[in-house]
Amino acid sequence: MTAAGSRRRIVLHEDDVGMCHGANSAFLELSRLGVCSSGAVMVPCPWFLEMAESAAADPRLDLGVHLTLNSEKPHYKWRPLTAPSRAAGLTDEYGFFWPDVATTRRKAVPQAVETELRAQIDTAYRAGIDVTHLDAHMGAALSPEFCDIYIRLGLEYRLPVLLTRTLAAYSPNDNLVGVTEEGFQRGVVQARDKGFVIFDAAIQTTWGRPRSRPIEPAYRALIEGVREGLTFFCLHFNAPGELELIEPRAAYIRTEEYELFRDQGFRDWLAGQDLDIIGMKPLREELRATLSARASKPQGAQQMASARARKAAIRSTT
Repeated sequence: MTAAGSRRRIVLHEDDVGMCHGANSAFLELSRLGVCSSGAVMVPCPWFLEMAESAAADPRLDLGVHLTLNSEKPHYKWRPLTAPSRAAGLTDEYGFFWPDVATTRRKAVPQAVETELRAQIDTAYRAGIDVTHLDAHMGAALSPEFCDIYIRLGLEYRLPVLLTRTLAAYSPNDNLVGVTEEGFQRGVVQARDKGFVIFDAAIQTTWGRPRSRPIEPAYRALIEGVREGLTFFCLHFNAPGELELIEPRAAYIRTEEYELFRDQGFRDWLAGQDLDIIGMKPLREELRATLSARASKPQGAQQMASARARKAAIRSTT
């Protein structure tokens, strides 16, 4: 993309891989073109196995797990892998995940959440995916009720997790209605203390745009507006096809985004920006090096490092 060394690092990431065939084909094509640097697969979704087969065959792909606790489409649904009872609070009356994060936060039993998320990660590995990271579909897994699970799984599997310095910097926070900055910060401080890199910002697909307007100016503005540090773009590329049946009113938002990023003129413009476009694999290796170094330190040194990290986290939010 650009010469390494820019003070602005971005991950151009496709969420919702595995949701449908069009999401998979878009991820593969744009990864090959170099304008999608990472993606995350929804393991419970119908087209997971197609994506897993492609990822197992091509180790160059950068693919994490989009931890899934919600099924938000009106008529296109998915269920937990673990077949929990209704008492676990993960599912509606039909056995599908709840459509909204607020209901999941209110009803889901944390132990059932952990069992389900662990099953999704294990299934991705079993299918041959070299998992690069964890992130959260609709932000559900990083909500305060479940964020300790999210971080614990990242530690156990030695995988980076997506968290930003503040709730305001996490653009997909529209699904986290009622979450306070204080509640969000508990997870951020814990993750930083454990050695995870914290993103400066997460920027999502321009969901509110009308169909009639050209989209390139909006995306150029988003990218030009990236500040120094590490930024995660939560994008939703999708090739046309079945998506128009899944969400007929809003499919154009994903398909137009896909068409823009495969456009040669836009790709040439992107390549000329002062950015380092990276995937999640290097962050995974950084995390694993950090965790290995910490494991080799005497306990006293670890405690001092943890205290310094907590102080730094407090300063960064004041």
